[in-house]
Amino acid sequence: MKYAIIETGGKQYKVSEGDVVQTERLNAQVGDTLELDRVLLIGGEDSLMTGTPYVANACVRAQVVSMDRGKKIVVFKKKRRKGYRKKQGHRQERTGLKIVEIAS
Repeated sequence: MKYAIIETGGKQYKVSEGDVVQTERLNAQVGDTLELDRVLLIGGEDSLMTGTPYVANACVRAQVVSMDRGKKIVVFKKKRRKGYRKKQGHRQERTGLKIVEIAS
């Protein structure tokens, strides 16, 4: 089975064809097809191609399947005996990508 390690949004993901991965938010609409060219490694059963830092002429084609937000994270700050309390929430925006093809 062919797989690749790609970089997007400052993070690295190991993907195979048909996988759905949640990445940091990308500028795209649901249904768009993206070409991710920051491919660090392409591997299979018998071969392995590594880049320095990226593999030349390699790209991963992915289709945007969802644009949503992650689970809420609660940030609570407090200073004891001072009456200071602060509560904030944050939801990170995410993009769901379905890997269509790994081209090298």
